Amino acid sequence: MRWEVVARAGEPPVAVELWPDAFLEPIDGEDGPEWRSRGERSGFGTKGSFALPAGWYEVSGQLNSTDESTLVPCLYLAYVPGSDGDHQILLPDPDRNGRVRALVLLKYDVTGLRFSPGSGILRFRMGRFGICRLTRANALWKMLVPLEGEGSGLARALARGGRFLSDCLGAGVSTATARLFSSYRKRLHPRELGDYEGWVLRFDTLGSAMIGELGDRVARLGPVKPLISVLLPTYQTPERWLRKCIESVQAQVYPNWQLCIADDASSDPKVMEVIREYAGSDPRIVAVRRESNGHISEASNSALEMASGDFVALLDHDDELRPHALLEMAEAIMEAPDIGLLYSDEDKIDAEGRRFDPYFKPDWDPDLLRSQNYVCHLTVIRTELVRAVGGFRKGFEGSQDHDLILRCTECLLPSQIRHIPKVLYHWRAIPGSTALTRDAKDYAATAGVRAVDEQLSRSGTGARAEELSHGHYRVRWPLPSPRPKVSLVVPTRDKAGLLRLCIDSILQRSTYRDFEIVVVDNGSSEPDAVEYLESLRGVDQVRVLRYDAPFNYSAINNWAIAQCDGEVIGLVNNDIEVITPDWLEEMVSHAIRPDVGAVGAMLYYPNDTIQHAGVILGVHGVAAHAYAGMVKGYPGHGGRVRVAQGLSAVTGACLLVKRERFEQLGGLDETLAVAFNDIDFCLRLREAGYRNVWTPFAELYHHESASRGSEDTEAKKKRFSGEVQFMMNRWDGMLLRDPAYNPNLSLQDLNFALSFPPRNADGRRDIAP
Repeated sequence: MRWEVVARAGEPPVAVELWPDAFLEPIDGEDGPEWRSRGERSGFGTKGSFALPAGWYEVSGQLNSTDESTLVPCLYLAYVPGSDGDHQILLPDPDRNGRVRALVLLKYDVTGLRFSPGSGILRFRMGRFGICRLTRANALWKMLVPLEGEGSGLARALARGGRFLSDCLGAGVSTATARLFSSYRKRLHPRELGDYEGWVLRFDTLGSAMIGELGDRVARLGPVKPLISVLLPTYQTPERWLRKCIESVQAQVYPNWQLCIADDASSDPKVMEVIREYAGSDPRIVAVRRESNGHISEASNSALEMASGDFVALLDHDDELRPHALLEMAEAIMEAPDIGLLYSDEDKIDAEGRRFDPYFKPDWDPDLLRSQNYVCHLTVIRTELVRAVGGFRKGFEGSQDHDLILRCTECLLPSQIRHIPKVLYHWRAIPGSTALTRDAKDYAATAGVRAVDEQLSRSGTGARAEELSHGHYRVRWPLPSPRPKVSLVVPTRDKAGLLRLCIDSILQRSTYRDFEIVVVDNGSSEPDAVEYLESLRGVDQVRVLRYDAPFNYSAINNWAIAQCDGEVIGLVNNDIEVITPDWLEEMVSHAIRPDVGAVGAMLYYPNDTIQHAGVILGVHGVAAHAYAGMVKGYPGHGGRVRVAQGLSAVTGACLLVKRERFEQLGGLDETLAVAFNDIDFCLRLREAGYRNVWTPFAELYHHESASRGSEDTEAKKKRFSGEVQFMMNRWDGMLLRDPAYNPNLSLQDLNFALSFPPRNADGRRDIAP
């Protein structure tokens, strides 16, 4: 396919060949040549030498669906090494005539380009396409004038122009242009940002072509396939929801299932009447009516008794499975014969069938499972394992599945637990259901905290669980006696006021007393700083060291830690201020756990907005702080900001780690003088087999980077670019697929926004080769 490319404004176009990937094939359509896409994100890409300078461009062309599929055109870009631009740019949906036109900004020089017409199985026809360089003035004009379909819009265009001029005077031309472009993108994609209904329509709706492809996938599994027994306990289920639930199982494209229905002595005879109707017409459905009501655990066990499958799937009586749910599970089972437990993403569905409130989950995380039942729906477990641990336990009603998952995962290696990052389960949200509010089953939280507490007791850790006000849990890990000594290393230069606030808050507010503060002076020269540092030499628990060499965060900390004797090392910025007195108890108790590497804290800006709630890899390039700028108390996606959990990395602004693990890795990598040394350290801990943990129960203020300054000189920009490239080279695979994140969530946003479009399941960036 040829694109017309204008790389310099005013120059004639040049024809550039874009080559189809292996999942695109040309076919003969009724009205001429077409393309068939059979991949998750098939597309056309450049090969060999290609270059587009940074700047404003207009993309335009003709794109028509020939099978009623939803087309979602998107550009994927590769940049010169060290650059961190938008790797995917969503283009607008084709209009009724198939025309696509959009203004785009390439922030850095581009070395590769890829164009994808949409997601999944689809057929389409493409006409002339091109990308044309614009002057800034032309780009501004296109952002101001009405878009196609907006009508004349003269008054609104004039208002936009007025706001732009006002922004130019108040904030400068660059800021004003950025705001205008943001407004343009919202007009171009009115449903792009955070709209789950639009996301579902574009990326998660199964059309006829996709259903056909699912059938082909079933055939490719061969004649020997795992039998999956779906456990369905019922009680007083309204007929409407019971029928939808059962029919969602019958609608599975994967045929090798068994539905085991156990009614818990419903007083409404209609329940068993409906169940017998379906069981009588489909031999894969077996049913029993219990003689007396025993609640959900005993009803689930009655269903389990009938299961003859290799695996069991857990289904609530008013929920629904997606048509491909069991196929996805079966494929994963056949790929890994020793797998023991699988789980998927989920969303909610209301009485009108509207989908909302998705939970796009991380991969296996035992700390998050102790904090909340994030695994939940859809869960599929090896049948012999469920029976070996005793099935569902009476007394844990409301959290019986959480209790079962905790007991089953104790018997499995992490490699035997698989997360499928696709929505395969709809949780019915109607009045009285836990999908609508946790308060609907207030006994569930009490049962859940007991399940976690018993799991901790079985593990012999001495840890205890307690219930939080929002229905999730906090685990308090024990500290030994005597408590391990902590060496808190605080590099500093000048900024006496910041350092004084930091040191005073640690000394005066910390209830954990077995620590020393090692202040490392890296060339302070301001008189008040020199005076304050000298005064610290007489303070108990404080040592002052002098490091007379150019600033290198990694080298400073490595040198200072070699002169400390604490069993636990703390990296602490000089602009940190303690909030919670027991911050060290919380962080140390995690750091000394045998499987834990680094431990991070909840950091706030002084205005009580979040500065650090953990680090997510790949966001804005290398990594970024989750939820930065959100208000204190913000729950986050799936409520995860409220609970302790495993993360791939945490910030070195306040990080604790056992000395032996720090030394095992050889400390921080001194190649990374300023940026990403903490991220690299955390990833090396993971590589060595440790888990990094973030906790919201250690809270501190962070007056961010006040002492170091910003990347505002050419030398600093060059150094930062080199550090970006270093991380890309060393950790490319991890950066593209953070196990603590989800490919359905955006790499352009700090707040777990939806990815438009979602990335491939393995997290690969869809960029030109």
